[in-house]
Amino acid sequence: MDTVVLKRASKTYHLDSVGVSALSDINLEIRSNRFTVISGPSGSGKTTLLNIIGCIDRPDQGELIVAGQDVGKLSDDAVSDFRARHLGFIFQTFNLLPVLTAYENVEYPLLLSRVPAAQRKQRVETLLEAVGLAGKGRHRPGQLSGGQRQRVAIARALAPSPQLVLADEPTANLDSHTGQAIISLMRQMQRDHKVSFVFSSHDPQVLAAADDVVKMRDGRIVSIQRRDENEHVIEDCAL
Repeated sequence: MDTVVLKRASKTYHLDSVGVSALSDINLEIRSNRFTVISGPSGSGKTTLLNIIGCIDRPDQGELIVAGQDVGKLSDDAVSDFRARHLGFIFQTFNLLPVLTAYENVEYPLLLSRVPAAQRKQRVETLLEAVGLAGKGRHRPGQLSGGQRQRVAIARALAPSPQLVLADEPTANLDSHTGQAIISLMRQMQRDHKVSFVFSSHDPQVLAAADDVVKMRDGRIVSIQRRDENEHVIEDCAL
């Protein structure tokens, strides 16, 4: 089953009396347990599309199904609950809480979901070890490098065992060497945790690591390229 299905989705933003079309007639299927990148120039609509897939925003028209749920049928409160249980987020600015330690930042979404203390401890320690920060749990974000902070953000995104993790330009604030290490880590986490990752990015390193590349321009999908597990192109279509 596909993790995300969009059918004829459109989104228009209104600035005073002027309507600006951000997405127009989007049809897209995002495969489960894959590494998908949405790419395109500034203003192409990739961040808007990511926000809609992440249930942060809603399309004005069309259908959105995420993890088998028709999101359009949910109330705002139900969407928030669904997002907390099924989705994880990684931000280019990390968005860690500066007053909390690395351990507490990863633990935070589990506290919100009222996961019992023993389960929280096991989950947080397992994830910090998985991202190479087993000895950094007591450090606050200001005591960590950019790459280490992004590793904390990855662990936090995975903490609630989501079916889908979304990342908006996750390597934008990292040097190329650190960015490549973070891409490799996310790739490993995607495989180990059997979760779908969806990025917006124009970083060549991220594009090279992708299973599927969705290219956008002017609010529309212009091409989709899909690779198999052996990195062979199995579909390459211009729309």
